[in-house]
Amino acid sequence: MNRTILHIDMDAFYAAIEQIDNPTLNGKPVIVGGGKRGVVSTASYEARVFGVHSAMPIFQAKRLCPQGIFLPVRMRRYREVSRRIMAFLNTVSPMVEPVSIDEAYVDVTGTERLLGDPTKLAKRMKEWILRETRLTCSIGVAPNKFLAKIASDWQKPDGLTVIQEHQVEGFLKDLPVGKLPGVGQKALKTLHDLGIIRTGQLRKLPESILVRKFGRFGHALAELSRGIDPSEVVPQRKPKSISSETTLEEDTEDIAILRDHIIAQAEDVGRRLRAGELKCRTVTLKLKSSDFRLITRSQTIDRSTDSSKVIADTALELLENEKPLSKVRLVGVGASNFDSTAQQLGLFERFAQGDEKQARVDRAMDAVSERFGEDLLKRGT
Repeated sequence: MNRTILHIDMDAFYAAIEQIDNPTLNGKPVIVGGGKRGVVSTASYEARVFGVHSAMPIFQAKRLCPQGIFLPVRMRRYREVSRRIMAFLNTVSPMVEPVSIDEAYVDVTGTERLLGDPTKLAKRMKEWILRETRLTCSIGVAPNKFLAKIASDWQKPDGLTVIQEHQVEGFLKDLPVGKLPGVGQKALKTLHDLGIIRTGQLRKLPESILVRKFGRFGHALAELSRGIDPSEVVPQRKPKSISSETTLEEDTEDIAILRDHIIAQAEDVGRRLRAGELKCRTVTLKLKSSDFRLITRSQTIDRSTDSSKVIADTALELLENEKPLSKVRLVGVGASNFDSTAQQLGLFERFAQGDEKQARVDRAMDAVSERFGEDLLKRGT
């Protein structure tokens, strides 16, 4: 059976949310990033005109677009919107593979009788996302994941590109080889040295030459040049770790400042554990010093937990053990080694009174955050 894969990619996701939450930003160059020493997370299309793009250092973005409106990352808000979109995609098909916070693959193979023509389905999905979130997205419809991904990027923003099985060869003929997944700057230079600029040219190159130049990746390139991608859409699995980190505005060795960040990050990690019905056994503290030396310290606790306070206390204990501390530019808290919250307790095991009280506090804070936003209520130091 020929497959039908959709790739949904939100348009300038973070910046678009900022423009929705603050309509005075509409039509203006909005740049979302991590402070004066961070990088651009997302730039609105108005900012991209000036050459600003994701992963660009903030200082460089300010040089290119001095009139830009620079905003901090509000990851909790973006995740809130993302959860709504991903929940909707799961009503379309159980075969949904989130790739990141703002993109996902959906396999709708064999659903035509139930959901109708895939192109019309994609249009209805775009309409729902726009109506419910006021955000636009671009969707690619194709016989496999590789082509669907390229198609979704073809007519951004607010695009819809469909590649039928019989159109694959013609579509790939003039596609720049740099668009192929896995082709970075080094591979691109090698291909250009071979006189390969377009995928149609790559298709004509003997596979033996590609294998000699690129090893195993040469086989993959030969298949991609022919539009072949057997990879499956894999429904969302439980994560192996959850983390939250912050690049500080200024390097610091002030323990009080680091404590504030750690407590806030532990709150974020704990909330995400509870939302995913997970408990962790291992807590990790991440510190990056002013000379970019990375320190990670982990501690495995006696009993799995989803308590923000337990995570914070464990991370703070790890911080305490790092004295004397050099100046820090990045701090983060992570959780791993997961169990499901649906655990069977021992016959005589009971939560201690403090555990029960803390669990009630966590649930109450989660309820407030869900209703009024995650920034309204914060845990005190």
